[in-house]
Amino acid sequence: MKVEKFKIIQFIRELIIMIDKYMDNFPKKDIELKNRIRMNSYDILELSYEANVATDIEYKKKLLLKMLAKIKIVDFLLNLSYDKHIITEKKYYKFGNKMDDIVKYTTGWIKQLQS
Repeated sequence: MKVEKFKIIQFIRELIIMIDKYMDNFPKKDIELKNRIRMNSYDILELSYEANVATDIEYKKKLLLKMLAKIKIVDFLLNLSYDKHIITEKKYYKFGNKMDDIVKYTTGWIKQLQS
């Protein structure tokens, strides 16, 4: 796996890889849940790349806030997967730790823009 110099993108890429690795046993009836988790994760990656190259500070903040909202959506969907016993508690905590890193770096990025 390629190592990114931009730490937040590295965390998002690791999250996507974890999702692909740990969610291969989703039941067919819940495949839409899996697809939404994956698509929102890719959206987070796309938003981070876009925020990284954006020059307008307000637009960048808007993208970062949208990233935080998408992370909350992924967290909700993973929690739902855990509640339905599709993923284990151990996997749920691994996802949570990775998302916590992403949230920390995103909020730090927002604070840095405000100063």
